[in-house]
Amino acid sequence: MIVYHLVFDLNYFSLYTTNLDSPPVLLFLYPISTTFLLLVGISLTVSYSRAQQKLSKRQLRLKFFKRGASVFGLGFIITLVTWVYPHNGFIVFGVLHCIGLSILLAYPLIRFRNLPLILGVLCIILGVFLRITVVVDFPWLLWLGFVPSHFYTLDYFPLFPWFGVVLIGVFLGNSLYQNNKRKFSLKDHSQFLVSRGVCFLGRNSLIIYLLHQLIIVGLLYFIHLVVNGSRIV
Repeated sequence: MIVYHLVFDLNYFSLYTTNLDSPPVLLFLYPISTTFLLLVGISLTVSYSRAQQKLSKRQLRLKFFKRGASVFGLGFIITLVTWVYPHNGFIVFGVLHCIGLSILLAYPLIRFRNLPLILGVLCIILGVFLRITVVVDFPWLLWLGFVPSHFYTLDYFPLFPWFGVVLIGVFLGNSLYQNNKRKFSLKDHSQFLVSRGVCFLGRNSLIIYLLHQLIIVGLLYFIHLVVNGSRIV
């Protein structure tokens, strides 16, 4: 994700031009996005399994409502920030909007085994159909995947198809983890530095997502000033 955003920023500020819609870039981007949202679904099931042992049903609902609402709220803040700058292509319904709303919508389905898989596949099929065949002249259903003509944004993850990916993650989580335990064995590599680094990234993924673009843009701006002695336009 960070590598892709670095390439995106280089292209956006015309520091290094590349076609972001070319097959090699898309083949790099879509597996990252898919993995990102699959892990959201898997993490939901693990978190639900742990919390279920300690909280009442009401407390569980409140916990996941707060989580989904807070992530969606962060997405709304990003919308406001990108509307101020760079404004051109500000984020309307990006990945955090999608994750926040997906948490709220997926919560009632976490306790089911196969239903999330069936609904997830249907969501993906519907999303692909909308993307290929449907063009509208209004923006009000962007969050679902109805895209107006000439629509442009810096980040776009509509519920169809991406909520489907989250639901498949829920299915995988329920299949691979039950009662807060893995159904498969892994060797213990926790003493290795690389493993600790990966675990650190996983535990702080939201913070990293929120801050990495600011750091990348700041570094590019500084490097451009040093090399060229002028501001990025």
